[in-house]
Amino acid sequence: MALDPESQRLIDLMLAANRPAWNTLSPGDARAQYLALRPGAQGPRPAGVTVIDRTIPGPVGGLPVRLYRPASAPADGALPALVFAHGGGWVFGNLDSHDVLCAQLAIEAGIAVFAVDYRLAPEARFPGAFDDVVAGLQWVAANGASVGIDPARLAVGGDSAGGNLAAAVALWARDHGGPELRLQLLVYPVTDAVARADSYRRYEDGYGLNAVTMEWFFDHYTPDKSTRGDWRVSPLRAKSLAGLPPALVVTAGYDPLRDEGRAYAFRLQQEGTLADLVEFGGMLHGFLSSPMFLHGARRGTSLCAAALREALVLRAQ
Repeated sequence: MALDPESQRLIDLMLAANRPAWNTLSPGDARAQYLALRPGAQGPRPAGVTVIDRTIPGPVGGLPVRLYRPASAPADGALPALVFAHGGGWVFGNLDSHDVLCAQLAIEAGIAVFAVDYRLAPEARFPGAFDDVVAGLQWVAANGASVGIDPARLAVGGDSAGGNLAAAVALWARDHGGPELRLQLLVYPVTDAVARADSYRRYEDGYGLNAVTMEWFFDHYTPDKSTRGDWRVSPLRAKSLAGLPPALVVTAGYDPLRDEGRAYAFRLQQEGTLADLVEFGGMLHGFLSSPMFLHGARRGTSLCAAALREALVLRAQ
C-alpha cells in the first residue's frame, strides 16, 4: 500500500521539528510537549456544539468529564451518547487533546459525547484508567437523564489507549451487569500488551508512533509485566469475545498497532459479534487527531460519526 502524501508531509514536518522522542522525556515533559502540539493539529473547536465541564464521583475522588451536545438539539431532549476515552498511551492526553474530535462526532452523529478525563500513568498505574472509564459509564447509565442523555442508547469508544479502554469496558459491561451497549468504537486500539505483531517490526520506526515508545507506555502503565495478559490490558486475550456489542474497528496502514486491531476485529467476527473493520491504508497512527493536516482525519471522523448515528439513532427508531 502507498503512504498518503499528506502522511509523508506530516512525517517530514515531525523530522524537521527535531523534537525529543517521547521515551527520552519524563511523563510530565512528554505531556507538555504533546499538549503544545494539539492546537495546531486539531484546530479550533467547530461551531454548532455546546460543551459543559463537570466532575462526577470517581474511584478515588472527583473525576473530570466533558459533555458535548449538538447546539441544534432541544435543550430538554434526551440524546443517545458515546462514552469516550482519549488516546495518549495511558500517559498523556486529556479533555482538551481530543476536544475537536469529540465535538465533531457529537455534531455529525447528532448525539451527546461524554468524554472521561481518566487518571494517567505512572501516577495512576493499571487499573486506574480502566476503573475511571468504568465509573464514567456507570455514572451515565445511572444519571444520564439528569444531563440530557438517554441511558438506553449508549456506546463506548476511544482511540489508541482509549480504544484499549473502550474494548475492555465493553467486556466489563457484558460480564458485570453493565448497561447494554449499542456500539463499541475502537480506533487503532491497543489490544495485546503481550505479543508484538508483524506490524511492530514493519513500522518499528519512522512513522510517528514507534515500537520503543509503545514499550515506554507499557512500562509506565503496566510495569508489572505479569499483568499485561489481563483482559483489561489485553482484550485480545479475553477468554471469549462473544456476546459483545457491535464494533467498528478503525486501523491505520502505517501503524505498529495495525495488526492487533485487525486481529481483534477478526476474532470478534469469528465469535459471533458483528464487527466492521475499516483500514485507512495510507494513514499513520493517531491520524484522526490531526484534521488540520490530514484529509483522511476528516473522512475518518465522518465515518465514525456515521456508524454512531446508525447504531444510536437510526436503528433505535
